[in-house]
Amino acid sequence: MVLPDAEVQNRAPLNWDLIAGNWKQLKGNVLEEWGKLTDDHISETAGKREQLMGKIQETYGVSKEEAGRQVDEFAASLHDALFSKPKHQDRNR
Repeated sequence: MVLPDAEVQNRAPLNWDLIAGNWKQLKGNVLEEWGKLTDDHISETAGKREQLMGKIQETYGVSKEEAGRQVDEFAASLHDALFSKPKHQDRNR
């Protein structure tokens, strides 16, 4: 889920407290973004930015700066996952 630079700049990253508070709901998004991370890796990070960066560094062999860039892009992309309204199947209820 890599966003073009212009799209990332137009979205402010979410507050990491908000991300951590919704971590269980976001696990699927994290696995989709970083498929080599395990459920245990994701659970261990508990939505903490620095810990997630460390797991990405270890697993993918990238620099701290690159891991930070990826995590920030991911956070910017989460707005829709957290705030989009569910579509109702039957509006007549």
